[in-house]
Amino acid sequence: MKAVVLASGGLDSTVAAALAKREGHELFFLTVQYGQRHEVEVERALAIGRALGVSDHRIVQVDLRSIGGSALTGDVPVPKGRSAADRAAAIPVTYVPARNSLFLSLAVGYAETIGARRVYIGANVVDYSGYPDCRPEFLRAFETTARLGTRAGVEGQGIEICAPLLHKSKAEIVRLGMAHQAPLHLTHSCYDPAPDGTACGRCDSCQIRLAGFEAAGFTDPITYAGREESV
Repeated sequence: MKAVVLASGGLDSTVAAALAKREGHELFFLTVQYGQRHEVEVERALAIGRALGVSDHRIVQVDLRSIGGSALTGDVPVPKGRSAADRAAAIPVTYVPARNSLFLSLAVGYAETIGARRVYIGANVVDYSGYPDCRPEFLRAFETTARLGTRAGVEGQGIEICAPLLHKSKAEIVRLGMAHQAPLHLTHSCYDPAPDGTACGRCDSCQIRLAGFEAAGFTDPITYAGREESV
C-alpha cells in the first residue's frame, strides 16, 4: 500500500516515515522548499529518502517569503535560549502562517495522483512549540476537508491523515526512531543553522531535540555549534 510522507528532513518526520515503512507501506516522499532559512533540511530529506529506500521523492517549491510573517521565512531573529515556560507562553515567531494547511494540501494532491490512501505527517502536540496546525482537531478537520474536496474522497476512497507521533514525547519519539533504525544521524532540526548546516543548539527546536535525546538515554548523533563532538 502506497503512503505519502511529508518529509522535512527533521527528527519527527523521519521517525514517522520509519513507522510507515514498518507497517508495510511503499514510501513516497514529498518535501516542500518554501524559502525557509534552514534549507539544509531539504538536503537531509533527500538523504533520508535514499536511506529508507523511497520509491519516489518530489521536491515542491513554494515561495512563502513573499508572504512572510515568520522568523523562518523573513528577517525576524530566531529566538534562542528560551525556557520551556517561555515556549509555552505564546505561539512563537517561528510559526509559519498556514504552513501545514498548504503542505497537507500538496501531499493529498500527490497521494491522489499516485493512488495512495495515507499521508503521514510528523505533527506532535506534546514536545512542540505551540503551533496551532499541529493539533489533533486541525488534522481531523483537514482530513474531512480533503474527503470533501477530492475526487478520491467523493468516490469513497478518502485519504487518511496519519500522525503517529501526535501524542508522544520527544523522548518517546527518539526511542521509537532508535528501535526502528530510523536514520536519525541524517536528520536536521535547527531553525537557524550555520552556513555549513551545523545546528545552533540554542533555538527552540534544538533545545527540545536535545532534551528528548537526553531523556531517552541516547546521544544525539548530530553536531552542534561550539561543541567538538555530537551532544
